[in-house]
Amino acid sequence: MITKLSSQQTDFNTQLSSLLSWESVSNQDVLNTVEEIINTIRSKGDKALIDYSIKFDGVKAKSMTDLMISQEELEKSFNDLSDKQKNAITIAAERVKAYHLKQNQQTWSYTEEDGTMLGQKITPLDRVGLYVPGGKASYPSSVLMNAIPAKVAGVEELIMVVPTPNGKTNQLVLAAAYISGVDIVITVGGAQAIAALAYGTESVPKVDKIVGPGNIYVAMAKRAVFGQVGIDMIAGPSEILIICDGNTDPDWIAMDLFSQAEHDEDAQSILLCPDLAFIDKVEKSIEKLLPSMDRKDIIEIALNNRGALIHTKDMNEAIAISNRIAPEHLELSVENPEALINSIKHAGAIFMGKYTCEALGDYCAGPNHVLPTSGTARFSSPLGVYDFQKKSSLIMASRESANTLGKIAATLADGEGLQAHAQSAKYRVNKI
Repeated sequence: MITKLSSQQTDFNTQLSSLLSWESVSNQDVLNTVEEIINTIRSKGDKALIDYSIKFDGVKAKSMTDLMISQEELEKSFNDLSDKQKNAITIAAERVKAYHLKQNQQTWSYTEEDGTMLGQKITPLDRVGLYVPGGKASYPSSVLMNAIPAKVAGVEELIMVVPTPNGKTNQLVLAAAYISGVDIVITVGGAQAIAALAYGTESVPKVDKIVGPGNIYVAMAKRAVFGQVGIDMIAGPSEILIICDGNTDPDWIAMDLFSQAEHDEDAQSILLCPDLAFIDKVEKSIEKLLPSMDRKDIIEIALNNRGALIHTKDMNEAIAISNRIAPEHLELSVENPEALINSIKHAGAIFMGKYTCEALGDYCAGPNHVLPTSGTARFSSPLGVYDFQKKSSLIMASRESANTLGKIAATLADGEGLQAHAQSAKYRVNKI
C-alpha cells in the first residue's frame, strides 16, 4: 500500500525525486477560469461576488448584507461553544499570541560620530485579508494562526473571507474569528474572494496582503493578484517527514503519518529510519490502524501515491535526505533530538522527541502552523508577525556627514554616468 525504499538501492535518487515531484499550480484550464473570475469581479464588483457565491456555494443571497457576519454573531458563536471547546480555543489562542509577541520587531536607529543617523522603521500593514477554507474541512486553527500574528503586528483591519457551502457556517471558525480579533467576516470563497480582496468592491475593502490556504483555484488566484497585493505563499500539499531511531511505538509513527495524509489525496507522509525491522512494524501498524480512520479513503490514496517508508544506512544519512527534502513538518522521533538540531538545515517546523507529535503544532503549541511546502523551506520561513510588518530605512545626514558622504556619492554617480545624482550630492559638499 505504501512505497518502501532503501537508500542503498541503485535507483534511489531517481525514485526519491519521483516521489517528491508535485504538479504545482499550473493547470491552464483552472488559470483561464480564475482569470475570468478576477476580471468579472473587477468589472462588476458586489453583483459578481453575489452571483458567484450563489453559483459555487449554493448560498441564498440577494445582497452583500446576506454574506456578512456581524460581530454579535461572532461573539454568540464563541459564547455558545461547549465549555470544553471554549477552554481549548481560548488556551490555544493565548499560546499562539504569547509565542508571536516574542517576534514583534521594533524601530531602531543609531548615530555615527559625524552625526549621521541611520535606522529602520517598523510599520504594520493597514489592512489584511485572511482566506479560510470551507470545503472538505473547516479550519478554526488556521484562523488563529493567521489572525493573531496580524493583530500582534498591529494590523488595523483584518478581513476574513470563508466559503459557506449551502449557507452553512462553522461555529468554531466564527468563534476563532471572534477570539482572534477579526474585524470583518464575509462568507465568500474561491478565486472570487481573492479577487474581491485584491481589487476591492463596493462592500469589500481592498487589502494590502492576502494570507491563508485554499484549493487550487484560490492558490492560482493568489498567484495572479500578487503584485497588486502581497501574499504569504503559494502552498502545496501538506507534508510530514519523520526521522525515527526505532525506539518509538510504531502505532504512534503510523498515526503521525496519517495526520498529514488525511488532509487530502496529494499530501505526503515519509518515514526515514535505519532500523529495517522497525519499518516493518510501522507498515503493520498502518495496515492495522487504517480501517478505523474516518478519512481512510483519503489517507490510503495519499499513502499510495506519495507516501514512503525509507530505510537509511544510518541517522546521518537520514538527516542528509531530510535536508534534501526540506519538509514542511519534520518530526525527530529520537532519544536525543537536541543532538541532531545543528545538522538540520531545512524544515518549516521541527518537532523534537517522540512525545512531540506534529498535531500539537497544528493547534496549540504556539508556533505558527502556516509553513513552507514543496521544498521551499530551503529559502522560506513560517508565517509570523514579520509578515504583517514592513520596514522603512531611516537616513539623516548632518552638515558634516553630507560633506563626506556627498563626495563619495558624487564619485560613484559620476562613474555610473548619472549627472543629476552626482550634482545633487555635490550641492551639499563644503557647506560646513
